[in-house]
Amino acid sequence: MNNYRMRLSGLACGLFLLMSSWASAQQKYWITFKDKPVYSANTWISPQAEQNRMQQGLAVYQDTDAPVNPAYIRQLKDLGIETQVTSKWLNATSAYLDEKQLQAVKKLPFVQEINGIDSRLRICSVTDGQLTPEIYSVVLNQIGAKAFIEEGLTGKGIKVGIIDVGFYGVATSASLQLIRDENRIKDTRDFVNPSHTEDFFSMETHSDYHGAEVLQLVGGYNTNQRMEFGMATGATFYLARTDHGVRETRTEEDNWIAAIERMDSLGVRLINTSLGYAMGFSNAKENYKPSEMDGKTSKISKAAQIAADQKGMLIVVSAGNEGDDPNWRIISTPADAQGVLSIGATKAKSRDRISYSSIGPDFLPYLKPNVSCFSPNGTSFSAPVITGLAACLMEKNPKLTNKQLMRIIEKSAHLYPYGNTYIGYGVPDARKALQLVKDSTAKVNTIQEIHTSNKSYEVQTSDPDAERAVIFHKKTAQVVSKQEVLALVNSRLTLHRQSDEKRTTVDLGDEVIEIFWEDK
Repeated sequence: MNNYRMRLSGLACGLFLLMSSWASAQQKYWITFKDKPVYSANTWISPQAEQNRMQQGLAVYQDTDAPVNPAYIRQLKDLGIETQVTSKWLNATSAYLDEKQLQAVKKLPFVQEINGIDSRLRICSVTDGQLTPEIYSVVLNQIGAKAFIEEGLTGKGIKVGIIDVGFYGVATSASLQLIRDENRIKDTRDFVNPSHTEDFFSMETHSDYHGAEVLQLVGGYNTNQRMEFGMATGATFYLARTDHGVRETRTEEDNWIAAIERMDSLGVRLINTSLGYAMGFSNAKENYKPSEMDGKTSKISKAAQIAADQKGMLIVVSAGNEGDDPNWRIISTPADAQGVLSIGATKAKSRDRISYSSIGPDFLPYLKPNVSCFSPNGTSFSAPVITGLAACLMEKNPKLTNKQLMRIIEKSAHLYPYGNTYIGYGVPDARKALQLVKDSTAKVNTIQEIHTSNKSYEVQTSDPDAERAVIFHKKTAQVVSKQEVLALVNSRLTLHRQSDEKRTTVDLGDEVIEIFWEDK
């Protein structure tokens, strides 16, 4: 560890101890109100946001756009309470309360509920991986990005929001030079340190480069090397820093909510976020439980669902990096929200789940993650690849709704319609996605279905060069009990049904087989 990292770690420990001491007297809460005033007109969103909604057939004037009742905020201030972030979508505000204030707020007739926020929760989907051009090229080849290049699609005119940690390096990165030269960063907002009113491209923590790398993966292009790092090289960008990076706490969820609301008001339809919340450092009673990754419990997932259902926003979320953690393993929030596009990570060639990539919970009535693609350094770096893909599809047909876009991306993936809790519907394909933009009913995958009541089945591929197969053993139509990569011998492989197995997906590269194991 170098001296800089040692000083940084010492500072972080000092901050944490200070926070813990203060938190013994005060805890942060979300205070949700019962109602809002009746307003005569909606003047709180931009003309672009209105146009987005009309284009998607959504209500232009929505109650969730109206501000929280200012009289309620004033009454809280009269109790000596300083509110932190106020969410019009959730009709709520966050604030630090001591026990006396908590009891006073509970008695207020306009308060519907109070939810505590553990100030010690950690971020789940940020990794410290160093990316190289080779890594970018592998994933772009994997999803067939060349199809967009051939059609001249660059995400031009599409507003892309990125909610992340810091954006250190944006001002100097060669791969972001074109974005800077063309003035395509239209808005920046630091919700962690609001004093950064001009930009926040300086470095405060060791994680502050993360947002810049995500931006590269969405739309970076090195003009000197003529190297494409992301697919949306012509998009415009709106950047929000909502996470501190070192002092990583669930408190930052309300920053995220403030950021998504701001981006909607500016007319941004496409969001990339590589942040996720799950486990805590110490008091397990105050942390999220795996059962709460249900798309309904956390405030951040509730806000994401409002964004999807009411605002027509497509939110691309990293699934999480807890696949190796025996105490968690599943996706983090807001990747659990039904309306978001949750992105897992695969290996480069075999397209099975890379070990760290978080798994979809068994109990969800819908599939998570939705799709996956290659990233050796965390789902933080697979999600922006799919964001770039979505931007190009939006450029191809701006009239597509967020739900139509999600469906196209899912249907273009190599396992569709036989998705699973490890990699969703698999790896999207740009060329197939373009076919689906032209004709949403097009059949772009041909998957062989095998029904057998035997205990075993011999798989044979027509590809003489095939050397291996990825096997997903499933105890239900989607829930994976085990994945493995097996070698083919003379283009053949014999599979034996496991005791709890209902289906098996066999990925042979150019061919996919779905085996239905039937009881005699």
